[in-house]
Amino acid sequence: QVQLVESGGGLVQPGGSLTLSCAASGPIFSIDIMGWYRQAPEKARELVANLDVSMRHGDTTTYAEFVKGRFTILRGNARNTVSLQMNALKPEDTAVYYCKMRLYTRPFDTPSDYWGLGTQVTVSS
Repeated sequence: QVQLVESGGGLVQPGGSLTLSCAASGPIFSIDIMGWYRQAPEKARELVANLDVSMRHGDTTTYAEFVKGRFTILRGNARNTVSLQMNALKPEDTAVYYCKMRLYTRPFDTPSDYWGLGTQVTVSS
């Protein structure tokens, strides 16, 4: 079974920084997209950043407008890992952050989306 595990969440003061990490394990043949989403209380889950690592497009990043210039998504040296570097954090960034990957478990198969269980980020003084 493919599993995604996030780490690095916590409590940080406004203006501070935090780095989240996500590692995927299990029968992974290849990964197309690695992304981070977040969900604040009583709000819908929303995209934070995506990294398209499929060979079709090269490495292409997409960021939500509300994090542009503050957050950076990076693929790790271990190819099944992805991080989210978060700077200049604001109280409105408080949410549970989820890692998502679209990947193939076998060649010539249809890719599927896998989610981690999430990690809490709280920005507060």
